[in-house]
Amino acid sequence: MADSETNLVTINIDGNEHSVPNGMNLVDACESVGVEIPHYCYHPKLSVAGNCRMCLVEMGMPMRDRATGEPVLDDDGVQKIGWMPKPAIACASKTMPGLHLKTKSDLTKECREGVMEFLLVNHPLDCPICDQAGECRLQEFATDYGRGFSRYVEEKNVKPKRTKLGPRVTLDDERCILCSRCVRFCDEIDENPVLGFTERGSYNTLTCFPGTQLDSNYSLNTVDLCPVGALTSTDFRFKMRVWFLKPTPSICTESSAGVNTEVWSREGVIYRITPRRNDLVNDTWMADTGRALYHQVEAENRMKSFRVDGNRASIGEATQRVRELMSVGPVAYVGSGQMSVEEQWMLRKLAEVEPGAVHFVYHQGEGDDRLISKDKTPNLRGGLLTGLLKTLPETHLHALRDQLEKGEVKTIVCFGEDLVKAGIGPDLLKKANIIYLGSHRNDTTDIARVLIPTLTVFERSGSFVNQQFRLQKFAQCVPGPAGLLPTTALLARIISEIKGDAYTAPSNPMLWREMGLAIEQFAGVEFAKIPATGLELDSSAFAQLPFVEEKGWHYEPAAEPAGAESSAH
Repeated sequence: MADSETNLVTINIDGNEHSVPNGMNLVDACESVGVEIPHYCYHPKLSVAGNCRMCLVEMGMPMRDRATGEPVLDDDGVQKIGWMPKPAIACASKTMPGLHLKTKSDLTKECREGVMEFLLVNHPLDCPICDQAGECRLQEFATDYGRGFSRYVEEKNVKPKRTKLGPRVTLDDERCILCSRCVRFCDEIDENPVLGFTERGSYNTLTCFPGTQLDSNYSLNTVDLCPVGALTSTDFRFKMRVWFLKPTPSICTESSAGVNTEVWSREGVIYRITPRRNDLVNDTWMADTGRALYHQVEAENRMKSFRVDGNRASIGEATQRVRELMSVGPVAYVGSGQMSVEEQWMLRKLAEVEPGAVHFVYHQGEGDDRLISKDKTPNLRGGLLTGLLKTLPETHLHALRDQLEKGEVKTIVCFGEDLVKAGIGPDLLKKANIIYLGSHRNDTTDIARVLIPTLTVFERSGSFVNQQFRLQKFAQCVPGPAGLLPTTALLARIISEIKGDAYTAPSNPMLWREMGLAIEQFAGVEFAKIPATGLELDSSAFAQLPFVEEKGWHYEPAAEPAGAESSAH
């Protein structure tokens, strides 16, 4: 019976009763109680196609007398179940009170074996060289639900093996099982309908419509959706076996959208980035440009050594020189929206020890009203919460430039920002002592008196506050270059040099205890207990700022096609 308070209904799966939400898709409902319904074409974020037939199950409903409406009972007084004469697809059926399913019956088993046999008729036996091996649903279901042998002795159809659908996606047509996930994604989610099927029968093939190509900035989501090795990432293709890779949860730093990601690495080398599901932020998608950010780890302009006045130095010599330069005249700080919440808090502590104004650069660009926002930094809102920012910063450092021209600033401590691009000319910068902490060289590093290399987002852990004011944490994916320290540890050493005591870098739990006492929005927050989906913070204090209204990609999933309802109704 339906529960009016929680809207749960009781269904019977293979003789066992389970409580599940009413109207839930049967594939998802069975998964929620630990029962696997194999499927290929179904995806919870796409409309129902019902074309792979792998999810066939037996369905039935309790029988009632048509004349009286009374339950029809068997000899033991138990209500009879009226089983449908043929199996039905679970992906196009929904839960309802009293529904009975058989997912392990002989008929269900024969149906799955038959479907697998058809899918493998023309499929190449190239699993040893397939990029999808290790995460291939066809391989897994063939083992779990297939016959284990083939009766097909004819020659397989040959199709193109390396078709360029777009600049980042390569199609191996022989492996395609025509599930249409990629087609529906382009139509319904990306709203860029360029994919379709052509030819008939076993010659059916996936292709782009004439005059188009799969060149959207969300094209690689089709690779994630593909349950087999048909659609492959040109960047990752034949680079590494997935079972050797370690996935690490992270956050995309392309913009303030805060897309949840998984960074896949082996032995300190990153090979790919894929989206991590978070229905509150990015669903299961991410932009293609965000997937390429890992190349910055081994970029040619990466900084890996400490330098003082153009000469290589140790970390001790560098921090000592920082203290000497900061003692010369007024100091200004240039923070960054690329800094984590913890790093911004440590910068605030440094600015309290050696007072100086804190400037930020607002990196603004084109957004797409999806998963790339106009704000091109992952943590500008963290600067607001930690107190480094009082108002929305400008896109150029005009105020700091004016102070330099008037001689009101003698030393600038810059965190990862290119001051030249921010509107301060090289000649003017040379009049000040520039202390630069960052991961990559730019026009400002050529002028800096002290260079302190820092870690990329993939080499450290911390947290960001995205455009929804959602606090999200990320983990270290790979080790940083030898000798480099996290920015929080570097700032602790600088503070120690200035104060002349043995101040040590606080751990993340210690930092969060400090922030919880000082910042209302962080009260009671523990880093280790931040949920995987993030923690939405109170942003009412910043409601007057225009960029607080950015909320990201919100769309309505496509409606199910007519006739998709279960025939068990």
